[in-house]
Amino acid sequence: MSDLADWLAETLGHAPGDLGLYERALTHGSFGEANYERLEFLGDRVLGLIVARWLYEAYPGEPEGKLSHRLNALVTGEVCAGIAREMDVQPRLRLGKQALDDGVFRSDNVLGDVVEALIGALYLDVGFAAADAFVRRAWGERVDRLAQPPKHPKAALQEWTAAQRRRPPEYRVVETSGPDHARRFTIEVSVRGIGEAQGHGLSKQEAETEAAKALLETLR
Repeated sequence: MSDLADWLAETLGHAPGDLGLYERALTHGSFGEANYERLEFLGDRVLGLIVARWLYEAYPGEPEGKLSHRLNALVTGEVCAGIAREMDVQPRLRLGKQALDDGVFRSDNVLGDVVEALIGALYLDVGFAAADAFVRRAWGERVDRLAQPPKHPKAALQEWTAAQRRRPPEYRVVETSGPDHARRFTIEVSVRGIGEAQGHGLSKQEAETEAAKALLETLR
């Protein structure tokens, strides 16, 4: 078996039947047209279903709203990127030279997408049970630590402003930089009469989340 096949067998829990699927899951758009995007689309849905069923079983009687908070906290790009780093995905990414020079392998956005693509590849190659077993093993401690349903930073900031009878937070793009394959956003969030903070990310959503988190920290 190749080094990649050995790593996949050890990390995902199954020897790959179709190695090409996993190679595609590890391929960034800067490397070629046959990249991880379609597998990421599928893997995102498979991951969501696995975690939703897991939470349904783990928290019987908990209302839909709280289950949704838990689900949203467990399938974020940040969490998936953390899983990717634990799996040591970075050295196995297939990147174009410019993307490699730009440090795309450090991006939470890219690493998170690749983990979802690998889940999609595992589902297609071996089936739902194998994908379920991998997710439960990789995410296990994170689910166990969720004693209370967490809130997304943007939702928490929105609730804080409502409780303080303030206007809702306003987000604006301060700067966009970098090449198309590694676009970087700087976004500022402000609450009138309270303050503002900035966040950075490789997507607007990621930057808004970081900005909301930064402002919340100043309010606590």
